[in-house]
Amino acid sequence: MPTPQKTAACPCGGTAYATCCGPYITGAALPPTAETLMRSRYTAFTLRDEAYLRATWHASTRPGEPLFADEEKVHWLGLEVKSALRLRQRKAKSADQTEESNRDTVEFVARYKVSGRAHRLHEVSRFVREQGEGGLRWFYLDGSFPE
Repeated sequence: MPTPQKTAACPCGGTAYATCCGPYITGAALPPTAETLMRSRYTAFTLRDEAYLRATWHASTRPGEPLFADEEKVHWLGLEVKSALRLRQRKAKSADQTEESNRDTVEFVARYKVSGRAHRLHEVSRFVREQGEGGLRWFYLDGSFPE
């Protein structure tokens, strides 16, 4: 699995992989928000990093089968975050840790090519924050596909 050079732009759209998604994927840091986790998971998909994707997928919805087929040739083109629900609601909430503050939704569009044909994945992803290895952390729960 190739990793971007330290100075290379991050696949999620960030400036440099080493200061954007790199620390999350290598385990040096935990993503502080659901959106950050979603961006790092997109980057992990571009790198075919199955270990990171499984580690950040909630155990209740994590698939048992392999995430990538050896013959699968996907070329990821870019990520656009449409909205992060909790970011809009943050000002209206108190500083207390509530059940609601441990859930978030992120809508995004990821563009990619398979065999030269362009595709787009439009997903509204649900995330949950709970105790995990290394402390309180965000996990991808599931997603729906609006259209």
